[in-house]
Amino acid sequence: MIRGDEPVGLLAGAGRFPIAFATKARDAGLRVVGIGIMDHADPVLASLCWRYHPVGPFQMGRMIQLVKAAGARQVVMAGKLHKADLMYRPWRWLHWLPDWRTLSWYYFRHRRDNKDDTVLLSVIEEWGRDGLSFASALDLCPELLVKPGVLTRRAPTPAEQADIDFGWTLAKAMGGLDVGQSVMIKDKVAVAVEAIEGTDRAIARAGELCRKGGFTVVKVAKPSQDMRFDVPTVGMQTIENIARAGGKVLAIEAEKTIVLDQPETVALADKLGVSIVCLARD
Repeated sequence: MIRGDEPVGLLAGAGRFPIAFATKARDAGLRVVGIGIMDHADPVLASLCWRYHPVGPFQMGRMIQLVKAAGARQVVMAGKLHKADLMYRPWRWLHWLPDWRTLSWYYFRHRRDNKDDTVLLSVIEEWGRDGLSFASALDLCPELLVKPGVLTRRAPTPAEQADIDFGWTLAKAMGGLDVGQSVMIKDKVAVAVEAIEGTDRAIARAGELCRKGGFTVVKVAKPSQDMRFDVPTVGMQTIENIARAGGKVLAIEAEKTIVLDQPETVALADKLGVSIVCLARD
């Protein structure tokens, strides 16, 4: 659990989740040491954190130094990382100028593979060498996890429910392989499967391939989801992207998925004709 009597580090990526955490922490009287990943974190975090430092994604040594200097011993991760850009941007080392700590970690202590869980667990282990431990941001804001039920006025049709059932098994299998957490289904056919591009771009690809529209997006937690990182997250942008691509349903896993700005997200889904259903399944 996050302690309230000492500062807490926030390793912030893209999206609204870091903002939601920092806002809740500030309101609770917590001192947040924000480490904003450059080209990812929203600059508004600077006004929400006790201390805030924009840092390059490959400057692990500086991140650790800043968190420790502020007196924090616990850190939370929140927000997305654009993995394709981090992995395959031309001249990425030159662009982000990695420090020695990152290079020595990457080349000498992290070599198994570059799947999300492998990398993030290795990062947690590396920070642990300096006495820093990671907690789940959801320890402070568990209300962001969605409850079971149909959130929107329109429930899925029987045909859409069949696509949900088909997609659920597929999404869980892909999550177990640490490939992605979302699949796009139409008529019990996998139109698109999320990989390194992320959910939003996979949804856009589904719209290009399924020009008649009406597909279903199924987004689930990994079978062994570590709630300290990479928790499935949706919000208004997700709904906008589904509607723009021609999708009609978003099925997510209850108690293991974050819905940001839930009232506004549901209202937007009703306006755009997108059903949101939250399911609790083994």
